[in-house]
Amino acid sequence: MSEIIQLNGRRIETDQLELRSLTDGRRQISCDFKVTSDAYHDIAVLLYEMNFRVALPAKGQEFDAAISNYFTDTTNLYKGNEVADYHLELTELASIKK
Repeated sequence: MSEIIQLNGRRIETDQLELRSLTDGRRQISCDFKVTSDAYHDIAVLLYEMNFRVALPAKGQEFDAAISNYFTDTTNLYKGNEVADYHLELTELASIKK
């Protein structure tokens, strides 16, 4: 079932999304999604930011996270009508106690 994830306000429809808790209480997301050649540049620029305000509207979750792993089956989508599979893992940033 598809689910929406928002990274810094950018809405992405996922093919698969898993939210889990780590032993230290931080949250981790694993998701898979498709990127078309039309969206490739915007998604690449977004992922280069590395740190995100993550929102999972269906789960009522929002937190700051960083990329802990990601890969794709295609690295050059500049040709028209191409689609790549992306896998992204995000780990919640530890909050700083003052």
